[in-house]
Amino acid sequence: GCTTNPATGDSQFTALMSPQQEMQVGAEEHQKVMKEYGLYKDSSLQAYVNQVGRKVVTDTERPDVLYKFFLLDTPMVNAFALPGGYIYVTRGVMALAGSEAELAAVLAHEAGHITARHSAERYSRGVVTTLGAAILSAAIGSDGASQALGVGSDLYLKSYSRKQESEADSLGLRYMSRAGYNVRGMSIFLSNLQADTALSSKISGQSSGEAGMDYFSTHPATSERVSSTLAQAAQYPQGGVINKDGYLRKLDGMVYGDNAAQGFVRGQHFYHPDLGFAFSVPEGYHMNNTPSKVVASAAGGSLVVFDMANNPNALSPQRFVSDVWLQGNQSGVQVDGMLVNGMQGATASFEGSVNGQSMTIRVVAIAWSRGQVARFLLAYPQNASAARVDALKRATYSFHRMSAGEKARVHPYRIKIVTAGQGDSVASLARRMVFDDYREARFRVLNDLGPTGKVQAGHLYKIVVD
Repeated sequence: GCTTNPATGDSQFTALMSPQQEMQVGAEEHQKVMKEYGLYKDSSLQAYVNQVGRKVVTDTERPDVLYKFFLLDTPMVNAFALPGGYIYVTRGVMALAGSEAELAAVLAHEAGHITARHSAERYSRGVVTTLGAAILSAAIGSDGASQALGVGSDLYLKSYSRKQESEADSLGLRYMSRAGYNVRGMSIFLSNLQADTALSSKISGQSSGEAGMDYFSTHPATSERVSSTLAQAAQYPQGGVINKDGYLRKLDGMVYGDNAAQGFVRGQHFYHPDLGFAFSVPEGYHMNNTPSKVVASAAGGSLVVFDMANNPNALSPQRFVSDVWLQGNQSGVQVDGMLVNGMQGATASFEGSVNGQSMTIRVVAIAWSRGQVARFLLAYPQNASAARVDALKRATYSFHRMSAGEKARVHPYRIKIVTAGQGDSVASLARRMVFDDYREARFRVLNDLGPTGKVQAGHLYKIVVD
């Protein structure tokens, strides 16, 4: 069952997933990706990603693969590939990258995973590529109740081994060079990703790697990996296309962060103008907005999970909680009615555990429309103070329908490309950013300036505006 991979020259056991099966699996999973994230609605940027992608796969060792490139409408800094030639890059990656060469590095790396048949190799060895992993793992004693932590999914490939990452890096550099790009773009991008991951963790108050699904959580990276790509790049012809200014001008006006279709996190508040609802979480909780749910977590393990669930039979909130959500598995649990800003609701609580920690679980269902229910799942330690419990309960009572005025005030953030003038500095340009905190740190990471880089007059820079 072993074959020799034409890209790596290595013997692989891929017998359980043929190239034909790769195409079938890719086509099926692509539909899930589109449903989960959707394409970013900018035809010129989509065409640009496709154009750069086509360049880096012009001369690969697998001419049988029909490569397809997609820009996903999500702020997550991530990229991944599906078997059969499907390659995805997110708005988050586009915003962080500083040149066309860096974008090419990401796309070439993903192409390397495909040509090396890493998914087929892992599948055949029993290390199955898992799509649709939940943000949080939870064992709360009820399959029905755990739906709140598992409804929807973050579609990404489980992390590759270090050997596979090294192979994809090496192949990516090969494809970049063949396409005429400056191969140093790969190490530059990886280095800035490290800075972005560290900053994201600092902003969220979490340790590195806990701030959400990002490129490094699905593509393990170390300082050695950055050094390795830099050393390998030295073996290729130097020079090549960078196209910094042209790339930045393409980004001008691109949505940054959450979009209207997925709602916005603004401090402790979540607004969804498209669907017309809003709610707030207590101080000290960091919100992570995904296409299918909003998760707010705090020190000590307390969390709030919000999502919308279908209610095709128009059940009352009490019936929905007992029959659909809990599925009758929590015998003896009392379901109480409640009223939330004029909307009928229901709530129930029971003991369970989250990530191995004993917790009190409270579920809340609010009748949103005839066919939909708004759902909150609260989890907090059993010894939580009365003040913490009350604050969490107030989060559910803050759920309300947005007024026309609220909808008019909430807009997505966007990237604006500006030219530095004489006398401009990191501080002066950072002050133009929409954020209230870490302005200079955000500006430095966004523009790959490192901790000591300076602004140069006449050069283009990215800022984020409302």
